[in-house]
Amino acid sequence: MVDIEISPGKRARTAYSFDDISIAPSRRTREPSEVSINWQIDAYSFGLPLLAAPMDSVVSPESAIAIGKLGGLGVLNLEGLWSRYENPKIQLGEISSIPAEQATRRMQELYQAPIRAELIKERLAEIRAAGVCVAAALSPQRTAQFHKTVIDAGVDIFVIRGTTVSAEHVSKTNEALNLKKFIYELDVPVIVGGCATSQSALHLMRAGAAGVLVGFGGGAAHTTRQVLGISVPMATAVADVAAARREYLDESGGRYVHVIADGSVGKSGDIAKAIACGADAVMLGSPLARAESAPGRGWHWGPEAHHNELPRGTRVYVGSSGSLEEILLGPSHSADGSMNLFGALRRAMATSGYSDLKEFQRVEIVLNRA
Repeated sequence: MVDIEISPGKRARTAYSFDDISIAPSRRTREPSEVSINWQIDAYSFGLPLLAAPMDSVVSPESAIAIGKLGGLGVLNLEGLWSRYENPKIQLGEISSIPAEQATRRMQELYQAPIRAELIKERLAEIRAAGVCVAAALSPQRTAQFHKTVIDAGVDIFVIRGTTVSAEHVSKTNEALNLKKFIYELDVPVIVGGCATSQSALHLMRAGAAGVLVGFGGGAAHTTRQVLGISVPMATAVADVAAARREYLDESGGRYVHVIADGSVGKSGDIAKAIACGADAVMLGSPLARAESAPGRGWHWGPEAHHNELPRGTRVYVGSSGSLEEILLGPSHSADGSMNLFGALRRAMATSGYSDLKEFQRVEIVLNRA
């Protein structure tokens, strides 16, 4: 990696986004129907390398069930409307109709309602009753408070997700979440993130994470780059964390930690590039918010959009492009990479001659030159 001196004493590292790279086909091709895109983490197997982002515009208990039945994993946000209101469809409807200039303030007000433990149990029980894998997310700030409720409710995979999550939070006033102690006391696999450098990823891996979320500031509804000035182009971030995984695999004597690209994965080609850079799976938000059945009703936002002190996201209109099944598995009626996302991944792998995700991580990538 080349460092560039931007002024005396200050250097910057060259980094690349998914738009900066392309996948190079090899000498071999395959039949798409003979390519496997199955993904397994811990004891749980999935037909698609997909986690639906824990955003109220994307995942409800109903959509988590639908995503699970189609082969993916829907992650429910346990700090969202579903754990605050008996019938959050009322609040979801209001959010979809708020004038733009009032959206942030009104969303802050709606998300001030207290999180209720009994609603957490009820929502997770609904997903479990449908026979799909149950996954739920809390921020690091809420994990200590509600994790026992979540585990008692029968979650299969626990996600700790924030804009930036570290295994070494320093504070003189608040006791930080001891990730290593917390993860090792749990009986379920824990996925943690986001992070964007090999060093931060290694810390999370050493804390016992089963998977690491890579990325922050790059999602369609995020304004982290504008508000905090923090962002790392995703191709470099994923490749860096995949390199950290290889280092940790040797260090730990063979413990494999999954790398999950979470951010700037808006089109089917981005999914293929994320896997090519070393990801095992992707976490999707805005592509799934475009489903006709999405709880956001054509609007998309994340937890950052209603932060009570410093919002770092916005409510954006993404519209509706088709059914959830069409978006994930086709058939596609669009040529822009917004539908049949995983059919496109299968075809990219087949065109490059690779038969499964692990093999595809070794595909050659090239830099796009203007």
